[in-house]
Amino acid sequence: MLRQLTAAPRSRAQLEKKLAERGVPEEAAEQVLDRFTEVGLVDDAAYAEVLVRSQRLTRGLGRRGLAHELRAKGVDDATAAAALEQVDDDAEEATARDLVARRIRSMSGLAPEVKTRRLAGMLARKGYPQGLVMRVVREAVRSESDGLGSDGLESDHDEQFELED
Repeated sequence: MLRQLTAAPRSRAQLEKKLAERGVPEEAAEQVLDRFTEVGLVDDAAYAEVLVRSQRLTRGLGRRGLAHELRAKGVDDATAAAALEQVDDDAEEATARDLVARRIRSMSGLAPEVKTRRLAGMLARKGYPQGLVMRVVREAVRSESDGLGSDGLESDHDEQFELED
């Protein structure tokens, strides 16, 4: 059990499941996990905060996607809600814009409708709210088609065509 905790942080529910798989009686598992909680080896609140921070940075998940991850790891709703409070609206929008800016660079030559559909799908799968998804994607596709890159700066794309006179 200690090996499980030293390899990576785990939620209480994950450890309960692992103990059950190993055939540990439920009462004994409860006692062990209660003791681990007392000494701070198991802390679902800290685990949830670390998971939210890491999944936002590494996978770019939105609040809904983060909530899904927390539920899948066995974190209760109240603890998950507290951990999700660290994600404010501005941070979520900034992450969505960054994801779109990175992805749109690889979409040159595609029709704006295709870009919109693919980018919106990507953000929706990552758990971003629909209103935010459509606003961020439309702005990015519009600015790119207006000759601006997704970062709002003019692209060199048009200059290439002017030189070919």
